[in-house]
Amino acid sequence: MAGLNETPKGDRVHIAFFGLRNAGKSTLVNRLTGQDVAIVSDVAGTTTDPVSKAMEILPLGPCLVTDTAGLDDEGPLGEMRVKKSLDVLATTDIAVWVADGTEATGVLPVESPVYTRFLEACRARDIAVLHYRRGDDVEAFRRELAAVRLVDAPRPLVGDLVSTGDVVVCVCPIDESAPKGRLILPQQQVVRELLDAGAAALVCQPPQLKDILERTAGVKFVITDSQAFKAVAAVVPPEIPLTSFSIVFARAKGDLAAYCAGAAALDALKDGDRVLISEGCTHHRQCNDIGTVKLPKWIMANTGKKLAFEWTSGNAFPEDLSPYALVVHCGGCMLTRRAVQARIARCRAAGVPITNYGVCIAACNGITASPDTCMVRR
Repeated sequence: MAGLNETPKGDRVHIAFFGLRNAGKSTLVNRLTGQDVAIVSDVAGTTTDPVSKAMEILPLGPCLVTDTAGLDDEGPLGEMRVKKSLDVLATTDIAVWVADGTEATGVLPVESPVYTRFLEACRARDIAVLHYRRGDDVEAFRRELAAVRLVDAPRPLVGDLVSTGDVVVCVCPIDESAPKGRLILPQQQVVRELLDAGAAALVCQPPQLKDILERTAGVKFVITDSQAFKAVAAVVPPEIPLTSFSIVFARAKGDLAAYCAGAAALDALKDGDRVLISEGCTHHRQCNDIGTVKLPKWIMANTGKKLAFEWTSGNAFPEDLSPYALVVHCGGCMLTRRAVQARIARCRAAGVPITNYGVCIAACNGITASPDTCMVRR
């Protein structure tokens, strides 16, 4: 099992604490983490925004613990805080209801409409719910928390596609949008997983790929940044399988079959259709950003249509998807699998096709992703 420092946010178990104002949520979070993560006071409504802290709870593993504002907050600002708190459920694996001990039925305040709303939201997302009453034994609760077994465990990116000694070439373009001094998170995670599986990862930029393939025998497959699909596909021989970082993330966290069907919907777009481009991170956008610049350009060039694009980032995702003809989602490296699956389910319920950056970019270059193998057909 990867340790705390090696586990990206999107692969940690997300535990969030909910309850009424001044129920003791922040105190419990501080005692669990052993740090003053959240401000504690006797004033109701002290916590106004979700506050998160990474920690490790064994045998559960690396976790992200989040304190939230009271769900009984009032007034215009209070309603905004409640919405922010409930939005946390989009990435929550385990939700903890903290009762202050004065509620009518203690740990299970079934008569509370606030609690009922919380429980219904958790059930709708199939989130495990635990209960803690202020004053209960924190160590006993920690053991209860650690004993939770989650069904929706993280899936491998490429580790199950290789064997010890296999050679995989990773094509990582370094352009104006690449972060200084490091690879982007999807590339880091794939390279690390290849190494953990005992495979060799050869990392290069597109101009070096042809020479590497000519000098290296027995390449298992090539995995590229989706932006370089066209150039890379022109170099990789047909007998060597090809995929992209975004597509393997689609396989691990999303629904590759749904994404492939969504890419097919590109042909049905009409002038004026609205397309939502959604990213799970909130990185600083560069001048030639993939989500706001390159993708719209490629999609319109591929479809020949004048389209209206809208964007979301981080945990933001529209409640109402009916205005959109298509949703194009990132790989989800910063999101939990549960969060990505929830977004796919909402698109499905709204009848809106959804695809993924890598699958969409491949389609725009005449390359078809295979939902069965996660490799592409050229």
